Amino acid sequence: MSSTRPVPWVSPLLCLAVLVGGGYYALVDDGPSLRLAGFSALLLVLIGLDFLERHIPAPALLLVQVALYIAVNTLDDSGISRALIVLVPFTAYFTFGPRTAIVLGTGCVAALPLLFTLNIPNWQTNAERVSDVVMFALGVVLAITMAAVAVREREARVRLEATLREVETLSAAQERNRLAREIHDSLGHHLTAIAVQLEKATAFADLDPASARNAVGSARWSADRALTEVRHSVRALGRRPFRLTDTLTELIDHLNDDRLTISLDVTGDEDGRPLTPLHALYRAAQEALTNACRHSGATNVRLSLSYDESGASLTVTDDGRGFDLREGFGLRGMRERIEVLDGHFDLASTPAGTTISIRVPW
Repeated sequence: MSSTRPVPWVSPLLCLAVLVGGGYYALVDDGPSLRLAGFSALLLVLIGLDFLERHIPAPALLLVQVALYIAVNTLDDSGISRALIVLVPFTAYFTFGPRTAIVLGTGCVAALPLLFTLNIPNWQTNAERVSDVVMFALGVVLAITMAAVAVREREARVRLEATLREVETLSAAQERNRLAREIHDSLGHHLTAIAVQLEKATAFADLDPASARNAVGSARWSADRALTEVRHSVRALGRRPFRLTDTLTELIDHLNDDRLTISLDVTGDEDGRPLTPLHALYRAAQEALTNACRHSGATNVRLSLSYDESGASLTVTDDGRGFDLREGFGLRGMRERIEVLDGHFDLASTPAGTTISIRVPW
């Protein structure tokens, strides 16, 4: 059933229960009759109205339903159909809000004692009638409470869906930023290395053909490495286990030449450490080495890597000419990558060199 109400099944289910209970009572008491036929027909009309809810203005629908509830009660000798009256504040809650529902609910509860007073002398001394009033009042309270819970649940679901859409948007933006950093830190690093090696090959082509050939070989290695890392990124960073110390050693071996000496000191053991902080340190080292090769004019770069029980630390120091500490995309991406892990990133640069200190927790 298509409905604008959070719980569209309540009204038809209650009507069906009244139809079964009241019909059974009438058959046992009087047998088939026109009164029973009218009683049943009106309840079926009420059930049908719920299916037409979207096509009838809400105020008009409520007025029609109230009129039918009264008519059903008139034809019902069992008193079971009084339960339908609780649908008045229940339905009004969704259409007009909680205040109107409470007012109508109070009116319905007050109407039953008045009806008993007009039709049943001394009903106040009849325990069954007093119980009817109490149970009816309790039913109205429960109906309003159920409507309130249903409305709040629907509002919470709407807020949740909006939040999920916002999270999806933010996740997409975060993923774009991650990919941008990944391309810069990985592919950008290797392209820089290729450019440096090819520049070296050009410079030494006539003076030292052997060094030029080595530089071309290093450029070719960097190109292969870039292609491999692109494939690994597509395959969720590859399938083989990642070891930071081994990967840094391999990177340094291919960047070292007669103009730049890179050394690595390692303390502690990385075995069993989580991958994400180690990968972040590798990207940071890549960016630092790329900057040292491309911009700093350094002749010596020293990497100090240490592992302990609480995290890992990386310090990269070069003897280049330094810079003015304005962070480009690479350094900003490096800082953001570390801060996402609740790590610490510190950068210091003077005309005598640059030092980058990084700490990431496990």
